[in-house]
Order: sequence, then structure tokens, then C-alpha cells
Amino acid sequence: MAQLQRVMIFAGVISAALAAFAPAQAETIAWPDGFLTKLEALALVQTLNAEILASPSATATLETWCNQHRLAGADDAKIVARLVPGEAMPATAEQRQRLEVGPDEELKYRRVQLLCGNHVLSEADNWYVPSRLTAEMNRVLDTTDTPFGKAVRDLRPQRQTFAANVLWWPLAEGWETKPMAAAVKDDAMLIPDALFEHRAVLYTKNRQPFSEVHEVYQRQLLAFPLPHS
Repeated sequence: MAQLQRVMIFAGVISAALAAFAPAQAETIAWPDGFLTKLEALALVQTLNAEILASPSATATLETWCNQHRLAGADDAKIVARLVPGEAMPATAEQRQRLEVGPDEELKYRRVQLLCGNHVLSEADNWYVPSRLTAEMNRVLDTTDTPFGKAVRDLRPQRQTFAANVLWWPLAEGWETKPMAAAVKDDAMLIPDALFEHRAVLYTKNRQPFSEVHEVYQRQLLAFPLPHS
């Protein structure tokens, strides 16, 4: 009996650990597959893409998007960061050059998913220079699930994007010169996991670089019903 109890306790611990790192369960996106819907999806994705490119904080922009589209079903939903376990990804020589650090200076690495409710809005890799942050900022990043943008907000960071790539175009190339195929009734539009990606460097107000990020924005950004569908 004692052995059985130990086995059950061990199984419970393993289950809890696996649950902590399990992906969020979000509702299925079921937009109808038609020309108007594809045009709307294109406009939404490109609007958000442009807003993030123009913003000093991707986290703040995602939080606004989350609330505008009620992705968490609340009026004041907050973006939270879920740490993704795994080995640190070493910075390349080019990244160190962009961050203006030598080959031996400490860089920390953080990989997270940014969530609104149970929706994963983006996945991000972050390399940052801990010596350019305050002790409290480093503590928050080391011990909590606070998004990076919120943790370093007092630095008044400036964001400079050096690469942006759209990964999904709802409308096929040349759509404007070709007849559109009729949508099959009740068919849902196929939306891939990744919509677009950014690579950016964050600077202090004194133009000192302190972080480089690679962000991949996810399909759950569109996990809200269209009013006409």
C-alpha cells in the first residue's frame, strides 16, 4: 500500500509538471473561407504589423489588441509571459555587435510565449545585457513571468526593427487579375500558426542597446468572431 501511494504521488508530481508547460488551450478560429474574409484577415494582420513596427513596446501594442478584440473576455486583460524551458540559445557575433558588447560580456537569454487569457499571441527569443538593467529589473526577469517590455519600462526603451517578414498572405499572388474560386459553404479559412515576424534591438533613452528580440506573431491574434460570420 505504501509503495502504491508513493507511485501515485510521483505520478501526480509528473502530471503537474507537464501541465505547467503544456500549451494553452485556445478556441478554434473558424472564419469562413471567402474573398471578403481573406481581405479582412489581410487588413487586420497588416494593421497590427504596422502598429507594432511604429510602437516602442510590442507588449503594450499586444495588450491594446487583446482588449480591443476581447480575446480574454475582459475589459482590462493583461499580457503575461510564459517562460519556455530549454537550453539557452547563444548569441551570435553579429548580435553581440548590435548590442555593443564584447565576446566575454554576460548576455542572458529568455524565451517566452506572450499570452492574453489562454491565447498565445507571440513567441519571442530575447538576448539582453543584464549589466544595463537595474537590479530590480533583473530580479523580475529571473524570478517572475513578467513580460520583458513591462519589466524594463522605466528605461523608456526605444525600439528599432531591423528585419520584418510577413509569413502569411491570405490572398494568393495575382488575386487582383484572376477570377476568385468560389468558397465551399461552411469551409473554414486555413490560418497557419505564424503570421509575421520581427527582429529588433531595444535602446535606452541614451541610445545604448540592451536587448535584441526575435518575435513570431501567432494565429491566435485572430481568435475572435467576425461580426458578419
